[in-house]
Amino acid sequence: MAEKPNPLTGKALLQKVKDLANLTKRETAKECGYYTLTKDNQVRVNLSGFYDALLEAKGINLDPESSKDGRGREPTYRVSVHKNGQIVIGATYTQEMGLKSGDEFEIKLGYKHIHLKQLDDDSDAE
Repeated sequence: MAEKPNPLTGKALLQKVKDLANLTKRETAKECGYYTLTKDNQVRVNLSGFYDALLEAKGINLDPESSKDGRGREPTYRVSVHKNGQIVIGATYTQEMGLKSGDEFEIKLGYKHIHLKQLDDDSDAE
């Protein structure tokens, strides 16, 4: 069996794609190393991996898991009650929701859940 292909990434991938502009998408992906060989030596082109690599080479990352830059904590959408009884949501979530300092919420307690309803600036909790 032949060696496992080493797919191109980054600027090298973009340049190769430009050089192979006359080929089909499948042929271009294969020439850039985005393929595998089956047990009976049939070529299987990985277009999805090829497109993902192209997008990433252009600075577009659609996979949030791989965009971690090592700074700060990543949101987990889980919190725990602190020793003092408080639950802290965190800045990541408030920023994602576009909340500002001073925004107010009505708290409704349910069986095993807490419901927060954002109050409008001109309305009061009933």
